[in-house]
Amino acid sequence: MKHLPKHLQPRWRYLAVELEAWPGADLDRDGFQRALWFGAQNLVGDAGSAALDLSVMQFRYRAGEGEAIVRARRGEVEPARAVVACLDAVESEPLGVRVRGVAGTVQACEEKYMGRGRENPDQRHVVFEDADRSAFVRDGRVDVRTDDAFVGATTLDIN
Repeated sequence: MKHLPKHLQPRWRYLAVELEAWPGADLDRDGFQRALWFGAQNLVGDAGSAALDLSVMQFRYRAGEGEAIVRARRGEVEPARAVVACLDAVESEPLGVRVRGVAGTVQACEEKYMGRGRENPDQRHVVFEDADRSAFVRDGRVDVRTDDAFVGATTLDIN
């Protein structure tokens, strides 16, 4: 089968997406892709979802932080940003997302918005609610492990 001429090939834009979840969350590329498709279908319907044609090109997640590159059709960047903004969970794991920026190529997206080398979360033992607990410290935010979940705190909340 022949390729389409360049002027007939679809044009894409690439969204750099920042991910944040609890340190114990287990997220993967397939789950994030399903959440994107489901969110697009709920927000813009079947026809709108097909027009967006969202696809996860790259995905990296470790210890509560991650990033992804999401591909969308060129004229559909604003609805794609809205779909990403509506994501609040992946496979029942709470998730915070933020679009860092949009680029015309994967390489430009990586160079401008990805891989900023954020430091690894620091695991410490802290005193929280009068008990010694395990915690992850990231950029002034502290995720304290309680008996069955994590609690978000700041450095002022712990001893």
